[in-house]
Amino acid sequence: MKFTRGLWEWEDDVTPIVPSQVAEMTVTPASLTAYASQHPLLSRGHTLGNPLLTIHCTSPLPGVIRIQASHFHGQQETGPHFEVQDAQPAVRVQDGETYGELQSGPLAVRVMKDQPFRMEFQAEGRVLTASSPDALAYLRRADGTVYMRDQLSLAVGQCVYGLGERFGALVKNGQSIDIWNEDPGTGSDLTYKNIPFYLTNGGYGVFVNSPGRVSFEVATERVSRVQFSLPGEELDYYVIYGPTPREILEKYTALTGRPALPPAWSFGLWLTTSFTTTYDEGTVTNFIQGMADRDIPLHVFHFDCFWMKGFHWCDFLWDEAMFPDPAGFIARLHARGLKVCVWINPYIAQRSAMFAEGKAGGYLLRKPNGDVWQTDQWQAGMGIVDFTNPAAARWYADKLRALLAIGVDCFKTDFGERIPTAVVYHDGSDPVLMHNYYPYLYNKTVFELLVEARGKGEATVFARSATVGGQKFPVHWGGDCAATYESMAESLRGGLSLCASGFGFWSHDISGFEHTATPALYKRWSAFGLLSSHSRLHGSDSYRVPWNFDEEAVDVLRYFTKLKCRLMPYLFAVAGEAVRTGMPTMRAMVLEYPHDPACVYLDRQYLLGGSLLVAPVLNDHGPVEYYLPAGQWTDFVTGEVRPGGYWVREDAPDFFRIPLWVRENTVLPLGKVDNRPDYDYADGITLRCYQLTDGVETTVMVPDTTGSPAAEFRVMRTGGQIRVTRQHGDKPWTVEVVGHRTVAATADESAVVVPMVG
Repeated sequence: MKFTRGLWEWEDDVTPIVPSQVAEMTVTPASLTAYASQHPLLSRGHTLGNPLLTIHCTSPLPGVIRIQASHFHGQQETGPHFEVQDAQPAVRVQDGETYGELQSGPLAVRVMKDQPFRMEFQAEGRVLTASSPDALAYLRRADGTVYMRDQLSLAVGQCVYGLGERFGALVKNGQSIDIWNEDPGTGSDLTYKNIPFYLTNGGYGVFVNSPGRVSFEVATERVSRVQFSLPGEELDYYVIYGPTPREILEKYTALTGRPALPPAWSFGLWLTTSFTTTYDEGTVTNFIQGMADRDIPLHVFHFDCFWMKGFHWCDFLWDEAMFPDPAGFIARLHARGLKVCVWINPYIAQRSAMFAEGKAGGYLLRKPNGDVWQTDQWQAGMGIVDFTNPAAARWYADKLRALLAIGVDCFKTDFGERIPTAVVYHDGSDPVLMHNYYPYLYNKTVFELLVEARGKGEATVFARSATVGGQKFPVHWGGDCAATYESMAESLRGGLSLCASGFGFWSHDISGFEHTATPALYKRWSAFGLLSSHSRLHGSDSYRVPWNFDEEAVDVLRYFTKLKCRLMPYLFAVAGEAVRTGMPTMRAMVLEYPHDPACVYLDRQYLLGGSLLVAPVLNDHGPVEYYLPAGQWTDFVTGEVRPGGYWVREDAPDFFRIPLWVRENTVLPLGKVDNRPDYDYADGITLRCYQLTDGVETTVMVPDTTGSPAAEFRVMRTGGQIRVTRQHGDKPWTVEVVGHRTVAATADESAVVVPMVG
């Protein structure tokens, strides 16, 4: 939202209060508070009719500073509020002659006392960003609505990332973004997952602590600033110092929560019934048998909406005409080694018996007059579950518990974006703030049920909507993309943007949800999809089994599914890193290379973990351009070594080809199993060494399927040999030096030395 016309004029309907100087400052051992007046204090008389803005500075974590800027303090507190940690670290506070300062770890905020009013955020002897004169403001429009806003400066060359799953350019400079969840597909500036957090390549990030409609003007209203504003009397935000993107994400996720570790089986290949297709037990069985007959590993089968009767969504009752024995059928799927997922949402159709229950129990959102809020959009006469009512949350969870009792393993938690604001919540929450916050309560209810029923390491959802903190309940997927290369590219941008917003795991509908892909697109997207954190074949009106496209699609899907299974010791270790640190499994290049100017804008390639570079092929015939950062890079398939710091253009007409490069000083653990994602990773592990630098020591942890260490190795190159020492573990292992030789080690050997001989 914009309030000005250029540098000099406010919009005609805007009346601003902009602080000019600090009238008073108070400090405590843990805080600094400045009271800034609109007009200069030239005499005692200027304390009359002179509005004050209060700027309260604290720190919840070392290297993180919270700013609460406010006008009136008399408004009622309704919530909801994000769940934010506050460790109350030791800080240094001083009230000096010309400024007050609060320092937390290496980060300090300095509030200038003299005119003009200014706040600077400093670290390591430099100004990271600043709220310049005229940046902080309280604004009243002619219609009576009021807003708080601030603007933080952007230095030359500074770029902004994050703000949720956004399908436009990865770099947000030049974009106007409203934090408001919608159900829009993947082809616009609207999105399902809006996160009021951004990070920069300038060493810091900013988190606006409100679930409301926060409006960001990213180098638009003022091209040298990021503006954020929201309705109301208070603006609450955090400045987070890195200085690296990794450290920014580590601190941001320490504030708002880190993802749980998804079960190892969830990283395998998912196949769905698709949305509006006709299916029954025979259809599903034929799909699964068809995958087995073609030697395509399959790990999760998902039943989309029509496992229930039409007009009955969601009553969580199987359509008996199509599935007369759901418990028996699920048992038969389990006997094939498959996990089972079913589609759900929080919307209760009037035709469903659950609607009457929900109305009687007070479990559905109500209008101000007490009626159940209803709509015909999506399901006829549907209501929406009120998760602020603990009894409603238990009621909803108990319906799902019955599905778990017959063997369902997880849920696709669809929707949660079309949440009305003209409603009343059980706990009195502000319905405008609840619009974005709703999916947090929805997914939390389902995820915590799965933790209770299946165990912490077995819980996973497949969620579409999210807000701050939603990363704690993985996995999330990108929503309704189209069967085009353009949509494949926009999906990737959305995923990289979400992963730069604190989310560790992300997926997408392989080959596109809307319409049906060409065989070439299906094969290109299969490669990309199976080199993502999670991999699902899903569509709207056609089945996504590969033989419906062509026979080569079968071979391509098989090849990349088996490759992903072999990569699982590495991928599951990367997943553990996301859980411990908040660093995502899929990373925009700038997250690992923030100081490489060529990486700043890259959004058609990514890093899968810290060591694998992936460049999806976004056309039929194979020309693909990508950038290899400085260092030595090895082609995963061919073993070709290239120096980095250069752009590469190659032709990849072969559908089995996707540029997949391994970073130097990588010891890549490869499993021996290629048909499952959940196996004993340490048994028969191959440690593949890539371009190790003399004298550099690397530790490789091989996890088990709970994420705990199953084996650990120390690897070091000295001159012409590589020494590998097993620190932990008792299973057979192998060392392979790419471009040189392989040495097998038996289970009782604790170390091997590999001469680097071609």
